[in-house]
Amino acid sequence: MRISFLLFLILSFFCKEKTENKKPLLAMKKESKPRLIFFGDSLTAGYKLPSEAFSFPSLIYAKLKKEGYSYEYVNAGLSGDTTSGGLERLDWVISEGVDVFVLELGANDSMRGIPIPLIKKNLTAIIQKVRDKNPKVKILLVPMRTFPNLGPRYTQDFYKLYVEISKKENVPLSPFLLEKVAGIPSLNQSDGIHPTVKGHELLAETLYPSVQKLLAK
Repeated sequence: MRISFLLFLILSFFCKEKTENKKPLLAMKKESKPRLIFFGDSLTAGYKLPSEAFSFPSLIYAKLKKEGYSYEYVNAGLSGDTTSGGLERLDWVISEGVDVFVLELGANDSMRGIPIPLIKKNLTAIIQKVRDKNPKVKILLVPMRTFPNLGPRYTQDFYKLYVEISKKENVPLSPFLLEKVAGIPSLNQSDGIHPTVKGHELLAETLYPSVQKLLAK
């Protein structure tokens, strides 16, 4: 009887310990954060900066963190990317989810003289694919402008395509990303196209109010 009673106590102890040990494991389960993706070309990637941390998406993310926002941040910028290239790689970028999507593409298309209808079609397809992944996603479209060498008609139609997509797809439009740095040598690298560290600070300053407004909705 005494041995049986001892065995009962030992078994009861281990069963209790096993049950109690499950509770902390459940409590420690980490909840996934909403995913904030910046999707673009060399401007988003931070071309030739000391590190990606100096790029405007990283600067915006750092400010969001400081103000109490909690997101998983992804810089999906790719130097030289076009709207066609972006559409091709999009599925991989959003494969793990997307909750906020900042879309900055089109400048490389314009420099190659890609037809306006194709640029418009690709950007629209990107937006629709992101929505298919998450119908509740928040999207910000970043309009670009192009050089006048392709003629005034192409230049005007290029900027207008962003306005048209914004209205048709019901996505907010930010200010022109380079409005504070375009054409200013001291804020751009030697190629005259890609912003310096200081230039990216101004890009972040330009875009941040639009991102904050998007998240506040």
